[in-house]
Amino acid sequence: MNRFLLAPVFVFLLGLVVASPATAAEEFRVGYVRVMDDAQAMLAYEAGLYEKYGLDAQLIEFTSGTDLIKGIVGGQLDIGVLGFSNAFTWASRGADLKIVGGAQRGYHSLLVREDSGIESVEDLEGKSLASQKQGSTADIVLKGVMLANAGLEPSDLNIMGVAPAVAVQSLVGGRVDAAFLFEPYDRIAQLVAPVRQIYEIGEVWPFPCMVVITSGETLEKRKDVLWAALDAQREAIEMLENDPEKAAPYITDYFIREPVVKSRNQGDVPSEQVITEAIKTNDFSAKLTEDDIGRMKELAAIMQEQGILQVEGEFDVDSLLDMSWQQAREL
Repeated sequence: MNRFLLAPVFVFLLGLVVASPATAAEEFRVGYVRVMDDAQAMLAYEAGLYEKYGLDAQLIEFTSGTDLIKGIVGGQLDIGVLGFSNAFTWASRGADLKIVGGAQRGYHSLLVREDSGIESVEDLEGKSLASQKQGSTADIVLKGVMLANAGLEPSDLNIMGVAPAVAVQSLVGGRVDAAFLFEPYDRIAQLVAPVRQIYEIGEVWPFPCMVVITSGETLEKRKDVLWAALDAQREAIEMLENDPEKAAPYITDYFIREPVVKSRNQGDVPSEQVITEAIKTNDFSAKLTEDDIGRMKELAAIMQEQGILQVEGEFDVDSLLDMSWQQAREL
């Protein structure tokens, strides 16, 4: 065939190659809850880190870890950042779930109104306290660790399961004596309500409050994509830990829509400052240590004592763990 006749065809095909877009980014669905514990998922999305690692990520909000885990079990999500207690409960019912990375070690503070007369956890007896829903990770550690270590039963006080924002407003209005809160609601409450912090569980009993959970099927069929998401979230965690001032502007709107928080005695506090301080109080970590895994096993036993986890014998936490990404990255 005449090579000169081939030339226009070659040019046409070359044009198709040049004009074709780069390899399409992998679609990936990430579930999160709007709490500081999930900041790495929000930051990885807003700072373009998922995109950096070749992912077309969709960030999907849930109002609770219980609802989020249903999305993973049902196949509507690829991963979620949530409390591991949800994975334990569903795994005990036969769900094929895997914990593949760390996220944040628990920050839950006990705030008490200044006029409540509460000086210690023991003083909560007969008082009212706002916390999260029954069966949530916060509820489990509240009852199974904080109250138990103080010699109190849940029935010794009035515990109300409400949304964090409602808990803050209840403190402001004097409808409760105390609240068990995570960030940034702890920080906000201390600015707008007559409260003080007398206990923080991360200082007394650190545990991996939030982890990264996926399904066994996603891990098997989309491991490379899953690992790319973990790489993106790890980079986000590094920013949160090392440069909270840089991270805060990306995620402030998730928590505070107004430019300032009107405090009781500090005037107008810039919202980004509030979020920066909230980030600093948290211990973000992509790695799950042996101590973390030990805490998970302790909480599994507490869940069994509370009747939340109904299995014969010791719950097999190790069967849910897949540390292959962590080991490959030498964390």
